[in-house]
This record gives sequence, C-alpha cells and structure tokens, in this order.
Amino acid sequence: MQLIKMPLIDSHSHIDFSEFYTDRQDAIKRAKNIGVSHIMVSATTAQRWQNIKEVVASSSLCFAAYGLHPMFLKEHKREHLDDLKNWVEKEKPSAIGEIGLDYFIQDTDQAEQLAFFVSQLEIANHFKLPVIIHARKSLDIVLKHLRQFNHLTGSIHSFSGSEQQAKQLIDLGFYLGFGGPITYTRATRLRSLVEKLPLESILIETDSPDQPDTKHWGERNEPAFLPIIADTIAELRNISVEDVAKITSRNAQTLFNF
Repeated sequence: MQLIKMPLIDSHSHIDFSEFYTDRQDAIKRAKNIGVSHIMVSATTAQRWQNIKEVVASSSLCFAAYGLHPMFLKEHKREHLDDLKNWVEKEKPSAIGEIGLDYFIQDTDQAEQLAFFVSQLEIANHFKLPVIIHARKSLDIVLKHLRQFNHLTGSIHSFSGSEQQAKQLIDLGFYLGFGGPITYTRATRLRSLVEKLPLESILIETDSPDQPDTKHWGERNEPAFLPIIADTIAELRNISVEDVAKITSRNAQTLFNF
C-alpha cells in the first residue's frame, strides 16, 4: 500500500454499530492517523439516530446521515417518517441515509419498502439534502423514482450495477460509492467499472464494520482501512494514489458540503 499524502473521506460507515462499542475512539484515531479526514456515519433505524448523534458529537471526523434502511423494514413504523422530518430539522445532518430498496431479500414487502424510500426522497428534497442510497436488485426502480426529482443528488453506496445504470445515475448528478469488494480479483465486472467510470463521479467507502477488503477478509472492517480502497483504484486506473485521494475527497466535499 502506498503512503497517501492527502486526506481521504470515508463516504459510508456504520461506526456507530456495536462492533465498535469497546474501541470506537481508538478506531477513529487510527483512521485519523492514516489520513482519513471525514467519516460519514449512515443510519439504519430510528432507534439508532441518538447513538449516531452521540458518535458525531464525540469526534470532529464524524458526520451524520439519518434515515430508515430498507433491510430493517420490520423495525420501521410509518410515524418514523414524521420523526425523521423533526429530527432532521433539529439536528441538521449532512445527508439523508441510509435509504433505498433491497429486493434481494426474499421475504420483504417490496411495496412497503418503496413507500418508505419515496417518502424519504421527498424529505431529502424538502431539506435540500443529498441522499445515501442502498440499492440491491432494484437499481432500475431506484432510477425511475430519482428521475421524479429535478435537483436531488446523492450517492449509491456499494454500487454493483451495470455500466449503463452507472452512466444514467451520473447523468442525474449522483456519485457511485466503491469499497472492499473492488479489492477482490474475482470481482472482474466491478473492477472494470472502476477503470472506466469518470473519477469525478466516484466516492470511496468502507461500509465498516462490513465489506472488508482482501487484506482484512474475515475481520471487522474499519475506516482506517480506507487507503487500501484508494490504492486499489489507483492501481486499476494506473494513476497516482494522491490523485485518487484528491479527486474522491473533492467529490465527497462537494456532495456532503463538508
């Protein structure tokens, strides 16, 4: 791994999760020491918003996104949408997220997922905030609904779609997040996308504690491993890791208004 001389931004983390209960501040310090300047902490359920607020208050590196994650649909209630509006009004987060659609889950209520997703897009549009989107087996439907909003922007976290879908999202002003999966040589289609897509539309992320890179397979992922993602992109594109750091950080700063 090359030494990175410029700050990096982890555009997607769940450092509020219980996996970090015993050493969260140490993990944040490790990230800072390796060059990470910002960590975007994305919410999953309404019950975790307060915890994220406390994590963000405890470190100048951490920034909040509040939302209702589609994989936790059974924990969501319709009144949580009103709670989200009130919470965003009060807390002034950097984004609405993690929201989206996950149609890979077999026993999910797709109509209910969609209702929560569209409602949260409307909330983001009202507050003029970017969205952080989880889209699995659902990108065409996500695209359909994003097109209903003229000025909405955001990121597609852990992008795994086609090149055509990527270009459509970029045309809408969205950024695509890439993390640990691109470090696996068997992920040929994903790595090919990282080579081809404009770097000006790419964000880097860890999704910690999930989706570790090849060097940390089977371990807890954390923001301090972000340089491995940047280094992988640099190798795939045959450019300097400093260029990757500079451009992806600028992308995140623009999107999240850091």
